[in-house]
Amino acid sequence: MTFLKNYTGGILFTIVLAVFSTFISGFIPYQLISAGVFALLIGMMLNPILSKYIILEKGFGFTAKKVLRLAIILMGTSLSFSQVVEVGKFSLFVMIFTLLTAFGGGYSIGKLFRMNWKLSGLISAGTGICGGSAIAAIAPVIDADDSEIAYAISATFIFDILMVILFPIMGRYFNMSDLGYGLWAGTAVNDTSSVVAAGYAFSDAAGKFATIVKLTRTLSIIPTVLIFSYINERLIRKNNIKNLQDHESTTNYSDKKINLNKIFPWFILLFLVVVGIKSLGLIPQNATQSISSLSKFMMVMSLGAIGLRTNFNTLAKSGFKPMVHGFIISLLVVVVSFAVQLFIGQI
Repeated sequence: MTFLKNYTGGILFTIVLAVFSTFISGFIPYQLISAGVFALLIGMMLNPILSKYIILEKGFGFTAKKVLRLAIILMGTSLSFSQVVEVGKFSLFVMIFTLLTAFGGGYSIGKLFRMNWKLSGLISAGTGICGGSAIAAIAPVIDADDSEIAYAISATFIFDILMVILFPIMGRYFNMSDLGYGLWAGTAVNDTSSVVAAGYAFSDAAGKFATIVKLTRTLSIIPTVLIFSYINERLIRKNNIKNLQDHESTTNYSDKKINLNKIFPWFILLFLVVVGIKSLGLIPQNATQSISSLSKFMMVMSLGAIGLRTNFNTLAKSGFKPMVHGFIISLLVVVVSFAVQLFIGQI
């Protein structure tokens, strides 16, 4: 009863917000702006009003964290290892370069702009992997603030809108094949809905290739989350050591090994288990579609909850640099993906 009393109101509100955002997104051609982005933005607009109601806060927090992790686990039903093998011979080489560009370039530009490493890392993950899903997966393991999550998603989705419009035009200008264009869109455009929109705007075949490449690219969430989790724990330990005044205590603390149970994101392991179950054909196709749809809806709920907990004034304090950061990294990934495919003869 205590759970129902403390959490129900906030959870129900995020459900209503997710339904409304999905409804609005359906009116946008090619779903150019996903329901998750609408939920995030509407939530931020409602924050000044709803933040006064303490009874909703726990439900928002539960949805932003617990429901989010469950959504990521269930997202595994949209992937199978056979898909990875099918497109791996074409896309793996390209993805290695785009991921190195996103994270290497993101780190350098973040340093240049003197940005918070968490915000810079989230933007790089959103650009290099899969937009809001990657940002949402990494945020819990680095203890990112809701404002950092919201800003990172905003920084990536703005570029996506431009790419959905420009990619088909550029693909036809360069006279790209369906496979070449699908690889390009699948490795360079961020959010899944934007990849699908950009791919099918070129051709049905290109749309299919782009979608499979994009889903395969999602698997890179696993090592990325592990790496970010380790980095965050190392930085926490370093700061704790720095703050300790007693030299003997510092020595004892620094000799301790990092606790794997503390930093390992177990929800990612469950995500991988679900992918394995899907790959073995143990989940019926109709059930797969239903679970995948539920996962997407829960993700929209979570992004809405993050928006509802985000104060726009706090977000504005980050300034304009994160948006420039996101634009530069996205542009670099687009260019590198195209250049690599040109080199290997796919274009």
